[in-house]
Amino acid sequence: MVVHLMAKSPVEDDSRGGGDGDAAGVARHPYDFLVSGPRNLSSPNWRDLIRSSWRDPNYKRTVIACFIQAAYLLELDRQEKRTEENGLAPNWWKPFKYKLTRTLIDERDGSIYGAVLEWDRSAAMADLVPVRPRGAPKAVLALRGTLLKSHTIWRDLQDDLRFLSRESLKGSVRFAGALEALQSAVARFGSTNVCIGGHSLGAGFALQIGKASAMQGVFVDCHLFNPPSVSLAMSLRIIGEKASSVLRRKKVVARSGEVAAATEEEAKASETDGSSAEAKRWVPNLYVNNSDYICCYYNHTAGVCADGSPDAVKLSPHNGVVAAKLFVASKGPQRFLEAHGLQQWWSDDMELQLTLSHSKLIDRQLRSLYAVSQPHPSLKS
Repeated sequence: MVVHLMAKSPVEDDSRGGGDGDAAGVARHPYDFLVSGPRNLSSPNWRDLIRSSWRDPNYKRTVIACFIQAAYLLELDRQEKRTEENGLAPNWWKPFKYKLTRTLIDERDGSIYGAVLEWDRSAAMADLVPVRPRGAPKAVLALRGTLLKSHTIWRDLQDDLRFLSRESLKGSVRFAGALEALQSAVARFGSTNVCIGGHSLGAGFALQIGKASAMQGVFVDCHLFNPPSVSLAMSLRIIGEKASSVLRRKKVVARSGEVAAATEEEAKASETDGSSAEAKRWVPNLYVNNSDYICCYYNHTAGVCADGSPDAVKLSPHNGVVAAKLFVASKGPQRFLEAHGLQQWWSDDMELQLTLSHSKLIDRQLRSLYAVSQPHPSLKS
């Protein structure tokens, strides 16, 4: 059941015709940008040269979410044989003065699972924007989640099952393809000019390739919408933690001195180890809705692990590390399908809260960044 629910996406099976509507009143496709896209969102103009909209976190979140929607629609356009002229996807990046430069194709079934979008200088010049606004990335890698369509559902579910059973996506061909695309963009533009975003399963890929890059000393802006947090390994871990709760309390008390000492040694090591200190700069942005039980576990607060080991020390501001920025929808959809959807993240009435508590799951996933290897020369910006 969990796998089936993980597969839900904001653009599920809907084949009600093409994307063309006209002044005569022909109905537009439900995923047309003018139908389901964000409202009251201006395109870049000369004012952005003075005060860039990209400096606004809400604007940035909205645009990145739209780019991910475009990745979904690129695959739907392919399946329904829409061309570049009448496709749904282009209208989700053109208003922001970006262009499609690369599609990520799964070699197993030919499906599109991601896209690289780059700043379109020509389109911007046409609207009197001679230079790229401050904060706007030169390139964005957008990764979609699962599509419940016959052409791609089998390969999508394979990766869903991979995450469910292993809590890792590294063995997937999509992981290798997305990582190569990210490395290529960084080589061209530099890590500070590249952004990566993903939704649902795509967010799982984005987190893991972002982490893989960070472990090589390359830090890119990362935005994760409804990232999957449910896996068999995690479920077994939770059961184990609950079963040993009494023993845990005893060990925490007994070894509190060791944990404190480990924390102090770790802090000293971070001052002398340049690569470790550098790795702590990578701070992904996670967007979760507590009504979406696929991603809501990210909002569980961290604590000391069941074995009371020094590795259980929280990655918190108190020891110089901010593991991630976790944004929780304080006002948003309550029903599961809408709570897991992408559209909520560009909704006008969306209200987010940056949580002060620390996520146990984020801590565990990013703890290995403490043992960062030296950056690979080909990955440096």
